This record gives sequence, C-alpha cells and structure tokens, in this order.
Amino acid sequence: MHDLNALTARLLAAAQKAGAEAADAIAVHGQSQSIDIRKGALEQAERAEGVEIGLRVLMGRRQACVSASDISAATMERLAERAVAMAREAPEDATAGLASPDQLAKNWDAAALELSDPAEEPSAAALEEAARAVEAAAMAPGVVQVEASAGYSRRAIHLAMSNGFSGGYGRTSHSLSAVAFVGEGTGMERDWAAEGRIFAADMPGAAEIGALAAERALQRLGAKKPPTGAFPVVFDERVAASLIGHLVMAANGSMIVRGTSWLRDKLGAQVLPKGLSVVEDPLRRRISGSRPFDGEGLATARRALVDDGVLMGWTLDLATGRKLGMDSTANATRGTGAPPSPSTTNIDLTPGVLTRADLIAQMGTGLWVTSLIGSTINPTTGDYSRGASGFWVENGVVTGPVNECTIAGNLLDMLKTILPANDAKPHHGTRVPSLLVEGLMLAGA
Repeated sequence: MHDLNALTARLLAAAQKAGAEAADAIAVHGQSQSIDIRKGALEQAERAEGVEIGLRVLMGRRQACVSASDISAATMERLAERAVAMAREAPEDATAGLASPDQLAKNWDAAALELSDPAEEPSAAALEEAARAVEAAAMAPGVVQVEASAGYSRRAIHLAMSNGFSGGYGRTSHSLSAVAFVGEGTGMERDWAAEGRIFAADMPGAAEIGALAAERALQRLGAKKPPTGAFPVVFDERVAASLIGHLVMAANGSMIVRGTSWLRDKLGAQVLPKGLSVVEDPLRRRISGSRPFDGEGLATARRALVDDGVLMGWTLDLATGRKLGMDSTANATRGTGAPPSPSTTNIDLTPGVLTRADLIAQMGTGLWVTSLIGSTINPTTGDYSRGASGFWVENGVVTGPVNECTIAGNLLDMLKTILPANDAKPHHGTRVPSLLVEGLMLAGA
C-alpha cells in the first residue's frame, strides 16, 4: 500500500507553491479481484489495483477540482498549477470554503470501527473455489443455469487540508452471490441471493447462499400477471429499503437548495406514522458505510432524520448548510474529481413487532413484492411508479407467483401508512424491515 498521508501532503505543498489560498487533497488506493462462474465454466477472472489523487484549490470564493492516477512529482506540480488557473477563472460561490479549525474532528479512533479485515487477501484460486461452491449449492433439481460470483476488495483513503486536518482509514469487503434460472423460453424465471461482509469470518457459508438462490427461483415458476386495482402491498425486506431511500434522498440538502424535493416544505411535519424514526449512525462497528469523519474533516455522529414520524432536518455538507443558513450535519462525501456533496451512510428504520408472515396475513388480499424493476419517481411531487414481481396473496394466504405488473402511488401518502415487520438484517448498512403499505394502485392483467 502507498503512503497516502505523504501523497496528500505533497499535493498540498504543490498547491501552496502554485499560489492556492486554501486547498484539500485526497488520495485513494484500491485493489480488488473477482471471479465469475457461468454454466459451470470460469467466465471471468478480474483483478484491479491503482491509486487516485484529487486536489481542490480555493482562490477566495472560487474553487476548482482536478484529479489524476499518476502520482509522480511532475504530475502533482502540473495538477496544482492547472487547478489554481481553473479556480481563478471559476465563478464565485459565496458558500465555498473549508471548515474552520474548531469544526474539525479530533481524537477519532478509526480502528474501533473495525472497517478492515487484517487477514490476507484471498487468492484467485480460493475465490474460484468459493464461487463454485455457491454454484453447486444452487444447482438444485429444476434449476437450469446458475451464475455465481465471489469477490474481494481493499480500499484505503486519506484526506488532508490546508486548515490542518489530516486523517485516513481503510475498508475491506468479501462477497458471494448466485443467480439461479428456472423454466424455459418465455416461462423462464430467475432469482438471486448474495452476502457481503467486511470480515471473511463473518460470511455465511456458500451452501446457504446457493440454496437460497435456488429456493427463491423455484418459487417463481408459473408466474402470471396479478389483477388490476387498488390493493395493499407488502414490500419484502430485500426491496423495502428503496422506499426509505426515497425519503432520505428527498431530505438531501442539495435537492432542498434547488427546490426540487417533494419534502421541501415538510420540515417539522409528520412524514411517517408516529412511533417510527429514521436514524443515521455512521459509527456502527463492522459496517461498510461507517466512517469516523466526513469528506470535509468533520466528526460524524448518530442523528435522527425522522423522529417519532416527524422530519427533523436535512442532510448537509458545509456548502449546502451555508446556502440554507444551517450547520453541516457532517455528511460530506468526496471523490477525487469533484467537490464535496451531502450524502448519508448507515440508515435504520424503527423495526416493528410483527413478522413478515404476520404482515402478509394482515394484508388480506394484495401483493407481496420481492423484486422491483425500473423506476419512475418524480422528485418534485413524490409520484411513484415501478415495475414489480412477487407473490399474490388472497385472504392472507400466498396463492402463487406474479410478474409483469406496475405499482403506483405517491410517496407522501405511502410513507404515512407503512407498518414495519421485524426482519431487518442486522449486518446491512441500511436496516429496513419488510413494510406493509396501504392504498397502492396495481396494474396487472
């Protein structure tokens, strides 16, 4: 691994030499490998490794960003000179600027978050063996084809700024997945199962993952269109996070600044049923979205986006906060080639006490959605329309698989009726259980 701290220090020094009034620098080193198996044969073996650097310079209230994958001294010097020249010609932005020293994170402990597996990188042979084990487990009677994958990645990041901040951390990821195909011709169906963890020791077995993919696919045989009409819908845990994701996105400060969010006038209003909260916690241990500080060097902390059903605030970085006259919520994210922008990390919705089976029974007659396809979401009005497939339910009993249908409604109305189950996966960064939603329009047969 490269000394990313030294790289960012050299970038800042180059920026200062080129005449920058202020600057921040980011260096990222990533390595990954993946193995794909299809129809019993090795389809692809891929490995990637590289370093990227990014520099943002500020000349008064003007800023410019540049990036490169070459870390030579000559490239850094040219990069800094180009950034300063670009910044001098950029339009003024009254909200551009680094954090003040008193806002910066201090005394964080990245190691306590356990974001990086100290174990050695698995070999390509070990990944292929794992992928083949997943494939073998998914080749149950009735399954006609399996696509299996195994992957690993390690990534390190370091951020340094002319205001005195300097810090970094690393991440690892292990993953296994399988897609199982059943049926033939126009009656072919497929489904999947996948798992990912920071630590290899936390991964479930390949046999469990493959068997689940096969079970899900076989349940989809004989799918047909459901009836058209107004029905309640249960969003399976696998897809329910997308609903809360629309809420989180609509509360993003960049959308509020532009006036394009369907939540723009809902601050302090009831947006979920009472008793339900949406909490961001970027400090969860062994969760890939966790981080000790944000992309502008501010300390991250647990916060409520929605409390007891009431929208509490926006997701802000420094610039969007300044535009709205608010403080940053330490939600800046930063790539190598663009300035910071606001984004959330780990999200939790308050779980319920019912099981998914309880929700299905309580629904009566309606649709249990296990897969969503495509998306037509109006960000200004919240109008919602998505292709879906899953299972039809009559009088609380699952009667068979369905596909080729569309569900539609308005997010403001939908979210006010949600009833959560208790089946959220504890290792997910976004923990949202299955959700029962009333009053959706279903277009099927």
